[in-house]
Amino acid sequence: MTRPPRYEVIGIEGIGEVRPGDDIARLIVEAAARQGTPVASSDLLVIGQKIVSKAEGRLVKLADVQPSPIALAMAPGLAKDPRLVEVILKESRRVVRMDKGVLITETHHGWICANAGIDQSNVDADSVALLPEDSDRSARAVRDRVRALAGVEVFVIVTDTFGRPWREGLTNVAIGIAGFAPLLSYLGERDPAGRPLQATILALADELAGAAEPVMGKLDRVPAAIVRGLALRPSEEGSKPLLREPARDLFR
Repeated sequence: MTRPPRYEVIGIEGIGEVRPGDDIARLIVEAAARQGTPVASSDLLVIGQKIVSKAEGRLVKLADVQPSPIALAMAPGLAKDPRLVEVILKESRRVVRMDKGVLITETHHGWICANAGIDQSNVDADSVALLPEDSDRSARAVRDRVRALAGVEVFVIVTDTFGRPWREGLTNVAIGIAGFAPLLSYLGERDPAGRPLQATILALADELAGAAEPVMGKLDRVPAAIVRGLALRPSEEGSKPLLREPARDLFR
């Protein structure tokens, strides 16, 4: 009897508060071992951006920020602290939309999201967390460190929660990837009726980021998870294939 397709998602508890300079790969490997689910070969580690940013020191105290005239002018209409607006602008390549208290920007990485991905939750008062400077590099560093610590080859996703046009609610997406292809293409293959598939490219990395989020949560202090049992195609493309080219983007 063949086993039906399946995979499992395991939250990693007990990682604790992460501070600048911490070795998050070690924290994850040790926490996974303590709870009886040690990291194994071919596991996918899904890691929340916040602990990566904290470990990399991507934290800014608003008391140290001097808002520019542009930030001071924008802040009242957004009902935001002008110092926060200044940080958002510095982390942005351009402002995409500003309306109804929402500031959508394109980050220097190319991600289009609210407030340049800057977050005030789960950090010290009067501080904000920025996205990692290079989330793909961060993912590769964790992958390589896990190899050194545990002697196993793993895949890594660094995630963040993004809103979505046309749909309510936030969902986890992949902003950093190490070791596997982020897209799964069925282009040119045929469906059961023999018709060729012409537009089916799955955002596999985003699907897996979203699949892991329910066991991580926002308030449960479970900043990482193991996705186990999936065969992933090795690749060093990183997350950039998930960015749609402006020439093909009908909404940019």
